[in-house]
Amino acid sequence: MRILIAPDKFKGSLSATVVAQTIAEAFHEHPGQFELDLCPIADGGEGTAEAIITAKNGSWVECQTIDAQNRAVTAKYGLAAAEAVMEMSAASGLAMVNDLVLDPATASTYGTGLMMLDAIRCGAKRIIIGIGGSATNDAGTGMARALGFRFLDDQDTELENLPLDLDKLHRIESPTVGAFARMRGDGLVLANEPTEVLVACDVTNPLLGPEGCTRVYGPQKGVEDFAYFESRLERLAHIVERDLGVNPAEVPGAGAAGGLGFGLMAFCGAQLTSGFDLIADLIDLRRRVAAADFVITGEGRVDAQTLHGKGPMGVALLARELGKPVAALAGLIEAREALSPHFDHLIQVKPEAMPIPEAIQNARELLLAASRTLTARLTTPTSADAR
Repeated sequence: MRILIAPDKFKGSLSATVVAQTIAEAFHEHPGQFELDLCPIADGGEGTAEAIITAKNGSWVECQTIDAQNRAVTAKYGLAAAEAVMEMSAASGLAMVNDLVLDPATASTYGTGLMMLDAIRCGAKRIIIGIGGSATNDAGTGMARALGFRFLDDQDTELENLPLDLDKLHRIESPTVGAFARMRGDGLVLANEPTEVLVACDVTNPLLGPEGCTRVYGPQKGVEDFAYFESRLERLAHIVERDLGVNPAEVPGAGAAGGLGFGLMAFCGAQLTSGFDLIADLIDLRRRVAAADFVITGEGRVDAQTLHGKGPMGVALLARELGKPVAALAGLIEAREALSPHFDHLIQVKPEAMPIPEAIQNARELLLAASRTLTARLTTPTSADAR
């Protein structure tokens, strides 16, 4: 029996790769019975780069950059041929600055821009970037400044303290060809060679308004004065439209990562796409599901939100479409009644009576035990309990 193992991460405990390897360990205990295809997935958030680089047998590169509060850090991204795969959270993530008092007025994506710059200097002709987990609300202005865009006040003096001085912004000047330039909306240019930018995004928020980045995601980054931060981004969108001839503020996903979705479209000519769909295409998930006899997916929590575009649901829908049975292993499982039509097996990893912190600490051992439960069902199908 050919088994496709395509899980997302168990957030806070196990990466998607470790989840897949742990599930596989249970199947290896039955030599000769199973052929395994390990295929870690992600949906644009943390783990996106790892899932793609693992699937493509790429390598990892380290570069020197800064975090969202201008502290030197080493960031890691993947390279597969002329394709770079990265996560903005590796440089500008919220988790990296949680030791500080959150200050959204100064939190910048400049470090993300430095990481992109490093990838292009390493020969990347395409950058795939996941933009979940940001600490910022700067609409990508820091990123753009790292790539050579100049943000000027009404005296044509460059604003070097972004995003703090965004309310002084009067004009945006594009880089010249030969450094980095935005040309015809088709990407970044270094020495006249375009670099395509694809954004893996799992949210559909616009830049502005009640569903925009400031009001929806701002509070977790320390935003309290919504009107102040919203007005700065409104001003930016107006100037971008006037000076660059584009305004993607209403494009679904523009508000992702504190407006970095907007910035990548406006300054880099990027395309935004569903994180899961992009990754599924890159790792050839449809073909791998079609070749499998049984599909396994999962993540830390499977619940009602899983039904709305999360990675395990994408795997399950593809399995159903191709007529393949599918199981979900998850730390916690809620909304079983709503989930049951989509999964043949739903197996909770955490014992009901065990506190969550204890379960997180013992996640690998618990996942292995749950995986053995599934292998028992598959090796003795007459005793299988589909739920």
